[in-house]
Amino acid sequence: MSEAVAGTDAFRRWTVGDIRITRILELPPMAFDPADFLQTTREEVLRRRAWLVPDYATEAGDIILHFQAFIIEAGGKRIMVDPCIGNGKPRVPAALDMLDTPFLQRLESAGFPRESIDFVLCTHLHVDHCGWNTMLVDGRWVPTFPNARYFFARGEFEHARVDGSDPNARAIFEDSVQPIVDAGLADLIEPDHPIVEGVRLEATPGHTPGHCSVVISSGGQQAILTGDVIHHPIQTSMPDVSSNFCWDGEIGRATRRAMLERVAAARAIMIPPHFAGPTGVYLTPDGEAWRVEEA
Repeated sequence: MSEAVAGTDAFRRWTVGDIRITRILELPPMAFDPADFLQTTREEVLRRRAWLVPDYATEAGDIILHFQAFIIEAGGKRIMVDPCIGNGKPRVPAALDMLDTPFLQRLESAGFPRESIDFVLCTHLHVDHCGWNTMLVDGRWVPTFPNARYFFARGEFEHARVDGSDPNARAIFEDSVQPIVDAGLADLIEPDHPIVEGVRLEATPGHTPGHCSVVISSGGQQAILTGDVIHHPIQTSMPDVSSNFCWDGEIGRATRRAMLERVAAARAIMIPPHFAGPTGVYLTPDGEAWRVEEA
């Protein structure tokens, strides 16, 4: 079950056995025309308004998204997952360009000063999942989490290094990945690399070639930090709907459906990085697909 923290929706926590997961919002909830992100329409959203509005969609059929990171506390370690967009970075679209947010202050208020992070995991290397890897100090991009080891899936790293399909790709690699390598803090790993007991990566390709999700198991309970296998709850109802930013939509669809089936069967908590409202959800059968309920 989730709990709000410190009287603000910026923080929310879930407990899975002996492991705790905390979400930190970087930006306030944002509404978008669904077609900007997904291969669907406002009409499809409104057909499901009974369970999407108000947490996940507006009365007009726009989808609501979060941009957020997660801290896993397990085995005496603190693991940062998907450190968002970052401040002062030139990015496309304009809503993500040259941000100036209190993300680090929020992180500290939640009890996680940046020096206390032991590991950083990026499910993939898109603009909104690795930006706070670094911060600007005296005109240089330096590691934000100076005492952490940064784990990059080897296949994802190699793809991002040469990716020409994403307008942000070169800037992301130069300001959010290469400085970590230069500082000697990067580890290139395979998806089955152990993190700590109860926390492991799993290859979930499609959105990007080397995309990984984070599987958490403790005390007979399970949670999955999905990364961008899924962006919005409407995709639980329409699993074949992909995002507009997938490297391979067919692979992504197969990966998403397999994950949804597994999450539903295990009654696991699914925690996607862009789900608004309570973020963490259980899946409830709805015909041949699913809808969500707060975990």
